[in-house]
Amino acid sequence: MIKKLLEESTTENGLARLYAFENTVELANLIPPTVSYESQGDTLIVGPTAIITSTAEQLTAMHSLTLLSTDGVTSDKYPNLYFADSVEISGFLGTFTVNVQNHAQTINLAEVSVGRDCFDVVLDHTLNGCMSEQVPVPGFYPVGRGYPSLAEALEVIPTLMGTFDKPKYFRLDTDLCAHSSRGVKGCERCVDACPAGALSSEGNDKIGHKIEINPYLCQGVGTCATACPTEAIHYALPTPKETQKFIERTLANYHNKGGKDAIILVCSSRHETYNVMALRALPDNVIPVVVEELPSVGIDTWFAALVNGATQVLFAASRHMPETIQTVLNREVGMAQLLLENLGLARETIDVLYLESLREGLPTLVTTSLGVNVGDVQGDKRQRLYTSLDALASQRSVIETIQVLPSTAPFGTVNCETDKCTLCMACVAVCPTKALHNTGDRPALDFIEQDCVQCGMCEKACPESALSLSQQVNWDQESRQNVVALHEEKAAECLRCGKPFAPQSMITMLQNKLRGHSHFSDDMSLRRIAMCEDCRVVDVFESMAENPEQQLKI
Repeated sequence: MIKKLLEESTTENGLARLYAFENTVELANLIPPTVSYESQGDTLIVGPTAIITSTAEQLTAMHSLTLLSTDGVTSDKYPNLYFADSVEISGFLGTFTVNVQNHAQTINLAEVSVGRDCFDVVLDHTLNGCMSEQVPVPGFYPVGRGYPSLAEALEVIPTLMGTFDKPKYFRLDTDLCAHSSRGVKGCERCVDACPAGALSSEGNDKIGHKIEINPYLCQGVGTCATACPTEAIHYALPTPKETQKFIERTLANYHNKGGKDAIILVCSSRHETYNVMALRALPDNVIPVVVEELPSVGIDTWFAALVNGATQVLFAASRHMPETIQTVLNREVGMAQLLLENLGLARETIDVLYLESLREGLPTLVTTSLGVNVGDVQGDKRQRLYTSLDALASQRSVIETIQVLPSTAPFGTVNCETDKCTLCMACVAVCPTKALHNTGDRPALDFIEQDCVQCGMCEKACPESALSLSQQVNWDQESRQNVVALHEEKAAECLRCGKPFAPQSMITMLQNKLRGHSHFSDDMSLRRIAMCEDCRVVDVFESMAENPEQQLKI
């Protein structure tokens, strides 16, 4: 449908757009690993009696139908109705467990009605839905909430008998994940951003915590990938880099054919009809880029488009999208707009275009070239973003070199109260990106601001509460990328051999805390704390040789 629309335009921009659309190699559509669902067609319909009995007449092709009334009204036509004071539903296509409570007694409804421990499909007419996920799990149709519509559900449900495969949309690289380290929990942006309930933090402080993706619940929305600051979680196929390169090639083809003032419109593949409606209302320099889901394209790709010839990046969204998707998309776009404003650029250079608003008129379109063409933007997610930001900053006057950002931003610095810090390196041990590190050649806490994702693990791990976080962007490339010593001090020198071996403040702190302890009642024991490991052992054995009775104290 989109291609047919693009073929209608005969303007110079329209012809260049069609050329770019037809001649840019498509995004990789290879099938990633999948998970399988098994469904016999045992279906539960839950809601007010009048509605569920009417719906049942349209689903007679299903293997079995169980009707659960929530209003207690009986039916002469369906005498075998079930009733419940409360209903709890969990699972997904082929595995729905339905526990109903009546008069303080809880039963598994599937065991009673179909002789199995679960239902395969659930059609839910209740106003708020019996499952809370904003994006319904496969096999669950909360038509009472208004989305999907009853007509859409009735069309799909009869086809849900058999074996079905679904892609594992996302990959998780635990080595890049900033969620947890050594029992300390940090970033949970992906969990908070998932509207399908597919992401969770599993484990405990003893065995550690880790992010897990339930592939049966995951709907491929993409908000987790957008929210992830390290690219630990990302779309499987196409990968973020492939999507970015596709947009870069599309822009290059458009400009090579004489197109001007390119505007990228990111569209969701599942809403093609609405995308066509939007394109009909917009000028010919608006180039559609069709992706699986809008949030699957992150802030790094948006800015990469701007430094490769796009004058604007828009998202063809709808106010009917689940609330979490809108929240995440608007939060990330809002972050991008703050960066744009600090460059003296219009906020609308990156914006969300709600299709419903087109009835009221066209959005603000930006047609001023930014005068930058970086080409292939390389590196990981953060490197690609900063490469684009630095390219834009090189052409413009940055308003604030240190730009303060909202507390949710994954960019910023770490502050260290040096009078509290003992250089114990607990923060270094948990830092997932090595933004905080120590080279081992001196007692120092080193820091690289560009690598910090503001996960907060260093702050939680510090035993002296010496660290705090500040969300910001440092537009000075050199200072942002260079190593800075947050705290450094002279090394304590071993009392025996004179070798530097530990921070002096740590040795002093240990001596002060252990003074008066029964195991450190003599001066010699306290002095050994100020010795390196080798000399400490030698000193102990020399003392025992001089005074054999010392062995009784070991």
